[in-house]
Amino acid sequence: MGFVYEAKREKLEEKLTLGEGRKKTPVAILGATGSVGQRMVDILARHPWFEIVQLAASEKSVGKTYEESVTWLLPTPIPEVVRRMIVTPPEKQSSARIAFSALDASVAGPIETEWANQGVTVVTNTKSHRMDPDVPLLIPEVNPDHLALARTQNFPNGGMIIANPNCVTIGLCIGLKPLFDAFSVDKVHVTTYQATSGAGFPGVPSLSILDNVIPYISGEEEKVEKEPLKIFSTLQNGLLSLPSLTISASCVRVPVIEGHLESISFSTSKQVSLEEVKNAFLNFKPAVSFMGLPLAPKRPIHFLERIDAPQPRLHKMAENGMSVCVGGLRPCPLFSYKFFLLSHNTIRGAAGGSVLIGEYLLKQGKSQFF
Repeated sequence: MGFVYEAKREKLEEKLTLGEGRKKTPVAILGATGSVGQRMVDILARHPWFEIVQLAASEKSVGKTYEESVTWLLPTPIPEVVRRMIVTPPEKQSSARIAFSALDASVAGPIETEWANQGVTVVTNTKSHRMDPDVPLLIPEVNPDHLALARTQNFPNGGMIIANPNCVTIGLCIGLKPLFDAFSVDKVHVTTYQATSGAGFPGVPSLSILDNVIPYISGEEEKVEKEPLKIFSTLQNGLLSLPSLTISASCVRVPVIEGHLESISFSTSKQVSLEEVKNAFLNFKPAVSFMGLPLAPKRPIHFLERIDAPQPRLHKMAENGMSVCVGGLRPCPLFSYKFFLLSHNTIRGAAGGSVLIGEYLLKQGKSQFF
């Protein structure tokens, strides 16, 4: 069974203008044959608001049907609506109004820029534009106001680029959001235990990862230490003001297929009780504008009481993989408190997070953003 949508949320579809003369908004997937691109295909093929009109990939796939070109990694079958679709080069423009990019970072930057120059809204999962000062690094539950940054971009015909953060950063920032708002978190130490699927396909060689842990992921620690600072920045007059927040990250690859586990310690500028921290997790609710989106979880944070939770095998699919799970909350002798957090790296941390941004843009108003 593929990605599941709640029927009651589809009623919102009738209240929105999703495209000129058509029911759904046409979208392209750039990098459609990779592991994240496949997740995008699986989600968007059944999406109530979007219609896939283009699948783009590298030269070796161009001209073939999607079925012929892809090494399908998901347990569900290739969706019928894309099975015989012909794969195009990523530089080719189509009728898409939104391009969801899962391109390799080595080629993504200029291709995404050219799509935006053609008036397309690009929602990118790559690192190429994440730290550009006028590109929102967006998590709808955390910093929806940063969407205003896109209005300062100078692409013609209403084009824009919106970036989905690093997969670890997304889970970390969702977990820190209620704490940051309530207690002014000022220091964070995070150790990540990252699934092999985060390395893409074919990923880490089996003889390197089986019966082993690899304490190095190229460029990962820098992303995890810097991206949250942009996400938690205050936006004023089109400029971001960085928070007083220091993050130290250690990133490790472990022999788990999907689900990134994070061990997080944090300190606050004022003394708070364990019960106050627990209640911050339990009572966290995103902005009203976020509610009702097809992929939006009812509870972005699931607080788990059991002592040995969360675990990737048991908890990665919370709310279709779109929620993060928090557990093991306890005092920290060096900081204030510590806890474990789990997020699904290819759904919440990649494909699902990107599509959620597209939903959020659409709900904000087609005339304003597309």
